[in-house]
Amino acid sequence: MAKSELVLMEDAKNCTLYTIQFLSADETEFEKFYKKFVDSKEFNADLMRIVSFIDRIADFGALERFFRPEGKINDNVVALPVVSSKLRLYCLRLSDKILIIGNGGNKKVGKYQEDKELNGYVVTLQKFDKLIKEGIKSGAIEVTENKIITNKIFEI
Repeated sequence: MAKSELVLMEDAKNCTLYTIQFLSADETEFEKFYKKFVDSKEFNADLMRIVSFIDRIADFGALERFFRPEGKINDNVVALPVVSSKLRLYCLRLSDKILIIGNGGNKKVGKYQEDKELNGYVVTLQKFDKLIKEGIKSGAIEVTENKIITNKIFEI
């Protein structure tokens, strides 16, 4: 089990963006994703498209149309972008006003389950989603219209 916490990325007018940081890591999950592809000739355009989507989400909200459904029916896992791209960035969309951005990678296969790395990112978000739901029920986490209020360390 690894310890992690939520890190505020941006508190915008229409959406609050968070990411996950494992306490054993120096970078957040989104920073890891960004650094993997920022200097890549093959993937930089796709990365910039995803960054553009994130900027639009901050401006307009985490509207369903910005995402590709992923995960299972009972979780909140989604992916960016919805347009054709070699990259996938996995997120938890809690509402139109709250998004947790995870990690992702090069989608070389038809389904994320067929790629060990991508599957790992989705499974991590599914576990995080479950822990958030449990924290809300127990009162350890409060979710307002646009904020997640907690100082909880999550064991994933």
